[in-house]
Amino acid sequence: MKLRILIYTAITVLLFSCKKSNVDPVAPPIVQPPIGIASSSLTNVAYGTDALQKMDVFLPANRTTTTTKVMIVIHGGGWSLGDKSDMAAYVEILKARLPDYAFFNINYRLTSVANSIPFPAQELDVKAVTDFINSKRADYIISDKFVLLGASAGAHLALLQAYKYATPKIKAVVDLYGPTDMPDMYTNPASTFVTPTSIAFIVTGNPFGTPALFPTMYNSSSPINYVSSISAPTIIFHGGADSLVRPTQSTRLITKLAQNSIVNQYVLYPLEGHAYLGASLNDTFDKTIAFLHTNVQ
Repeated sequence: MKLRILIYTAITVLLFSCKKSNVDPVAPPIVQPPIGIASSSLTNVAYGTDALQKMDVFLPANRTTTTTKVMIVIHGGGWSLGDKSDMAAYVEILKARLPDYAFFNINYRLTSVANSIPFPAQELDVKAVTDFINSKRADYIISDKFVLLGASAGAHLALLQAYKYATPKIKAVVDLYGPTDMPDMYTNPASTFVTPTSIAFIVTGNPFGTPALFPTMYNSSSPINYVSSISAPTIIFHGGADSLVRPTQSTRLITKLAQNSIVNQYVLYPLEGHAYLGASLNDTFDKTIAFLHTNVQ
C-alpha cells in the first residue's frame, strides 16, 4: 500500500498544476455555419466513447477548406492528471494572435494506479482525435494544415503524433518543455520529484519496469526515435531550471532534428522552471507566432 501511495504521489507532481476533468458525457451535435460567414464554438465534442475523449472546438469566421489552418492543443499533467481547461487561457491568447486558425483543445484518457489505462492509451487518443478532426474537415470547413501544440506530457504526445504517424501530415509542432527520450528520463531524472519508479509506472504500468526489462515500450514511447528527414518543423521551449524535465531532453531532440535537416528552433529561458509565466511566456507566444507564420503556409 505504501508503495502505491508513493508511486501515485510521484506521478502527481509531474506537472505544475492539474485539474480533474468534469465533462458532459453527451456531446452536442455539430452545427455547420454558413461558409465564410460565422464563427462557431463547440464544447465537449466527442471523438470516442470514453468520457475523457472530448474536445472544445473554436472555428473562425470566413474560414475555408483551403486556407484555414488547424491547431490541436494538448494539456500536460504527467499523463495521469490535467484537463483541457488547463490550456483555455493559452487558447484564448492564440485565437487573438492567430485569428485565421481553427483550434481544438482536447482531453484524453489518463493513466493512474487506480484506473488501469496505461500508456500508450494517451498516445492513441491523440492519434484518434487527429484522425477524427481530419475526417471532419468538410464539416468544420478547415484545411489539412495541422499544427500540434503541447505542454509537458502534452508536448511529448504532440511530438509522438507528429513524428511517428504519417497521416494526417503535421505541418509544425510547438513543444513546451516536453519529454523526448523516455529511457533517459528514467536513468537521468531531473530531480527527486521525478523518480525512476514513477517513470517506469507511466511507461509500462509497472513500477519495476526498467528500460532493460521493457526496451520496446520505452523506445516506442520516445519521440526522438521517430525523427526522420520528413519530420515536421519543430520549435521547442524550455526553462533552464526545470526540475521535472531536464533541458537535455530538448537539446537531444534539437540535435536529432538538425542531423536530419529538419527546420527547428530551440528557446531556453535559463532562470525559468517548469511551466513558466510572465515575460518568458509572452516571449514564447511571440516566437511561436513567428515560427508558424514562416513554416506553415
